[in-house]
Amino acid sequence: MQENQGLAKKMNIAAVVVSVLVLLLVGMMRRPEFKIATDIDFSFLPPLHATLNTFAAIALLFALYFVKQKNIAAHQRSIYAALTFSALFLLSYVVYHFTTEETKFCQEGTIRTVYFFLLITHIILAGGILPFILFTFTRGFTGQIERHRKMARWVYPIWLYVAISGPICYLMLRPCY
Repeated sequence: MQENQGLAKKMNIAAVVVSVLVLLLVGMMRRPEFKIATDIDFSFLPPLHATLNTFAAIALLFALYFVKQKNIAAHQRSIYAALTFSALFLLSYVVYHFTTEETKFCQEGTIRTVYFFLLITHIILAGGILPFILFTFTRGFTGQIERHRKMARWVYPIWLYVAISGPICYLMLRPCY
């Protein structure tokens, strides 16, 4: 595949814009003045979030398997699936948090420490990894294979951790709903 620098530049700009918008939305959804009053009950979304993140993690594991097998077409399809699941998660997560009160963790003891460790690392890594996921995708999509590989070596494990730790946090928080 031949490199397409023009497309890469446009995709990188889009990645920055999307990342900034997502960070702004996530910051706004925690502020009471931006809460959206609605009669719709979105309490069905947290299990959907966990499911979408789980599917993203599975797609990422398949992507790794396929790239190790040198099946690039299947690797690409797996990455497209992971990106789709992650994007659907993000949309539903933003809707949920703009419309629904935050659920507080209700357990005490060691489990509380474990939960907050997972939650804090999940939030920090999820907030920081989005642009790098998009940049890594751009490099692969535009034929910058060596640059793609170099980034994917550290972006992939962080994305996988975020995709796995999200559902674990949900399962730990579930008794508190």
